[in-house]
Amino acid sequence: MGTEIYLKVGPAMLDWSKNSRGDDHGVLFQERDRTHRLSDQTNYAYCKEHGIDAEPRERTLVRTLKSIVPRLDLLGFTVDTARSEYEKIAAECADYQDEESSSPPPLPFSEFLAFLSRHPLGTLDDKFIEGFDEESTRRMQGRFASDPALGRIPTWDGSGDGYSEASYFASLIRILHPYSVMRLLALVPENLQADVTWHYGAMVDSGWAGEEEFSACARREQTFLIATEGTSDIHILRHALSLLMPDIEDFFRFIDVSERHPFSGTGSLVNFAEGLAKIDVQNQVVFLFDNDSEGWAAFEKVQGLTLPQNMSAMVLPDIEDFRAFPGIGPHGVLPSDINRRAAGIECYLDLRLEGRPSAQVLWTNYKKDRNDYQGSLEHKESYMRAFLEQRPHAIVSGTYDVSKLRLVLDRLFQECSAIAAQAQSRS
Repeated sequence: MGTEIYLKVGPAMLDWSKNSRGDDHGVLFQERDRTHRLSDQTNYAYCKEHGIDAEPRERTLVRTLKSIVPRLDLLGFTVDTARSEYEKIAAECADYQDEESSSPPPLPFSEFLAFLSRHPLGTLDDKFIEGFDEESTRRMQGRFASDPALGRIPTWDGSGDGYSEASYFASLIRILHPYSVMRLLALVPENLQADVTWHYGAMVDSGWAGEEEFSACARREQTFLIATEGTSDIHILRHALSLLMPDIEDFFRFIDVSERHPFSGTGSLVNFAEGLAKIDVQNQVVFLFDNDSEGWAAFEKVQGLTLPQNMSAMVLPDIEDFRAFPGIGPHGVLPSDINRRAAGIECYLDLRLEGRPSAQVLWTNYKKDRNDYQGSLEHKESYMRAFLEQRPHAIVSGTYDVSKLRLVLDRLFQECSAIAAQAQSRS
């Protein structure tokens, strides 16, 4: 009979393999997602009778669909790419139909989404239906026998198969890549708490695959190298990801600065970007610049380069709170807009330090090419040290303000997701 392995969302099986690992789905999970689930391929009575430990067969990687959504986006499986994939399949099916066929046209994408919304995963019956006669088929189809979408979902025969209502539903929607299906199922709020499971224990215990084939976390080619101007940016971003986006922190890599930053400063980072672009590096790279005069000047230079599609450049986002920020200049301390002039990454931290006066920037040198002044946050090292000491409880309790950092990470996430989506659309 052999041994099978499944990737499931709730009761819906989206991918499977027999007697081999099949596709590698470890990227959907992290190491902390390893757990145990009862195996439907294990005879527990036999194991108990013969003193066999069934625990190895129960090993599973599990996390909720909601927590997998950001990982799907960073893999390039967005709602937009799923729409393109669906519409391509629908168009191919429409072309395949005979011009004189009385078959209805395939469902538009919006109606396919409506079909998914009508049938949340938790409402599907997963009871096994025996038999292949007409009555058994009707029972297996369940609610779908009368659904107006049946026969219009773009499959080559217009219908599905299965052994239960849940498996029949899965057979209808498996027209897309499993990750595209998951991304669309996540648009249904009732589905977000459904478990995504990759039950690998029986496959390993039966000897068809090795434990090492089921590693978790993003693979190197799926990660993003974030190239920054200085070491402080790296330390802050790495800690921010661990605090605010732990579900996807394994997707981000940074330049090794254990000894020194090899490309510190805006000029060096521009040269680094130009060099990588010329040698056609295949890594996914984002060049991140400060939101100040020097950062914007460097960003504009990189924008003038011909970057490959796996590379992008961005600047820290403009912030409304920065439009009237205290700045020290020749005329004393005056409120100024420091966006694009003096907003280094430390400005995005909580600037309320006990025992210190209000935060302010110091205007330093005039940038002739931009007809503006460059500024820098005073005592920025103190703000960085205070942030690096923060732990999750400070974020949960709200004692440390991370609202501006969230904007930075959200913007970085969008940039990386866009790179991945372009790569996915080309594959």
